[in-house]
Amino acid sequence: MRRLSDRICIENHLSVIVNPKQHSESKFKHYGQWLGKDKPPTFQERLKAAIDTVLHDKPQDFDDFLAAMEALGFEHKWGRGGVLSFRSPDQGQERFTRLRSSTLGDGYGLDDIRSIIKGSTPLPRKDTAPSTPRKVNLIIDIQEKMAQGKGAAYANWATVYNLKQMAAALQYLQENNLLVYEDLAARAESAAARMHGAGDGLQQTETAMKRNADLKAAIVDYARTRPVFEEYKAKKYSNKFLAEHESDIEIYRAAQTTMKELLDGGKLPKMDALKAEWQTLTAAKKSGYAEYRAAQKDMREVIAVKANIDHLLGIVGRDKDKEMQR
Repeated sequence: MRRLSDRICIENHLSVIVNPKQHSESKFKHYGQWLGKDKPPTFQERLKAAIDTVLHDKPQDFDDFLAAMEALGFEHKWGRGGVLSFRSPDQGQERFTRLRSSTLGDGYGLDDIRSIIKGSTPLPRKDTAPSTPRKVNLIIDIQEKMAQGKGAAYANWATVYNLKQMAAALQYLQENNLLVYEDLAARAESAAARMHGAGDGLQQTETAMKRNADLKAAIVDYARTRPVFEEYKAKKYSNKFLAEHESDIEIYRAAQTTMKELLDGGKLPKMDALKAEWQTLTAAKKSGYAEYRAAQKDMREVIAVKANIDHLLGIVGRDKDKEMQR
């Protein structure tokens, strides 16, 4: 059951527990316990962190608050009864999370947020747990947003936001010793090449797995229906026999055609060899997904940093960076 679950998760780009830990000899830990301190924050925790960040920047009004949340990647909608909900599609969130105390905790209801913005209620206390490194996002083109009808309050918030993103970008450059622009550009190119290479390798593995699966299925169908076809041939291709066994004969011919196409003149491998190949490909696919996700994360970060530095230096390079990311 665990092997089947891992396969489904891998096919749908979900995480897999490679070496599950046990409470005892017979009981496994559930996923949250297995992750321990490495457990990623939930969508609710991410929403609360975003709310804390926006509120500590002191938005001037509720519209300013919503604009700041939107800039952080959270879209919102109003439901029946004036219920406000948020969702972060960039982080893979599909369902909206309602802004209410019963969902997020005390101090995170709609009335609480409005009261904090007005200054009637103190800001919610931030968690004392160590914070994760700030993710580098693209800076906001304030002039473009102002042309779209954003107000002065948004411009004030965006200015502070851009300063924070530039600080994060400079910290990234220092930590990775990319103090020369040419080194940064080369790092972006290599990160994109690594990501695309990992994607191509993963695609090749998936193609090989499909060939393996199709060949095994064709061999099974061929072996199962061959006696029927041999009898059909012995009866000199009788129309009566064909009418009675048409389905099996069609399966036999289709399996024969599939094997010829897949083998392309090669020798038919044994089933045990195909099963062993499948296990090897499955392991390669699992490690390939891990490499692809790591390469994609690295590429997105360095390209975001480069785009921010390009903006700071007046270099037009965002279109190229987007093409690299694709």
